[in-house]
Amino acid sequence: MDAEVAAAQARHDRDGTAGGHPPRDFPPYRSTALRHPKHPPVLLKDPEAVELSGPVFGVTDVTALDHDLTAQHAGEPLGERITVTGRVVDRSGRPLRGQLVEIWQANASGRYAHRLDRHTAPLDPNFTGFGRCLTDDDGRYSFTTIKPAAYPWRNHLNAWRPAHIHFSLFGEAFVQRLVSQMYFPNDPLFAHDPILQAVTDPAARDRLVAAYDHDLSTPERSLGYRWDIVLDGPTATWFEEGRD
Repeated sequence: MDAEVAAAQARHDRDGTAGGHPPRDFPPYRSTALRHPKHPPVLLKDPEAVELSGPVFGVTDVTALDHDLTAQHAGEPLGERITVTGRVVDRSGRPLRGQLVEIWQANASGRYAHRLDRHTAPLDPNFTGFGRCLTDDDGRYSFTTIKPAAYPWRNHLNAWRPAHIHFSLFGEAFVQRLVSQMYFPNDPLFAHDPILQAVTDPAARDRLVAAYDHDLSTPERSLGYRWDIVLDGPTATWFEEGRD
């Protein structure tokens, strides 16, 4: 599998995709063959009108418990409690306030609280793995959660996803949604994961990995990770296009 990923990366680099957005059709990530767009985008006559007429949200739609995934149920969830925080900024480093940030993830055993997840790992009745918050005036978001575990998937023989958290940003309306994944440092599964390796630019891959920050750790409670999100420009965070 590693040789297949390397060959696909070399082919896309040769075709001029290195340093740009990852290819929508990346053969080692096998489901892209069925899901990547095969036709050019349809141009809307007035895209701004769609944004104005779509659903919106505000501070009244996000509760105080939404950002703490460890306090949403009657009991304590199992696993290593962590704090994940960072800033959402534009290409110039200017903070973006009032952005709706959502996360979803597997539990400490590597299983999602979803009916389609058939992994034999146990579910946790005190952890459903979903949270959301709005960025503050400094563009900062913060979540308290449980560090997810790796889990198997059926992309290829002995396929395992590295531990990760899915992020979704909505801008000022739901039709502006961007989706990405945050990974944890020094994961040995990085080189074996076709989804991460589909990002053929090493620098762009590195920007998907959070940094452990001891100053963000809370004594006797949680370890701290920092992950900043850049929405555009040459150092932008990679966002998925039509992928889960």
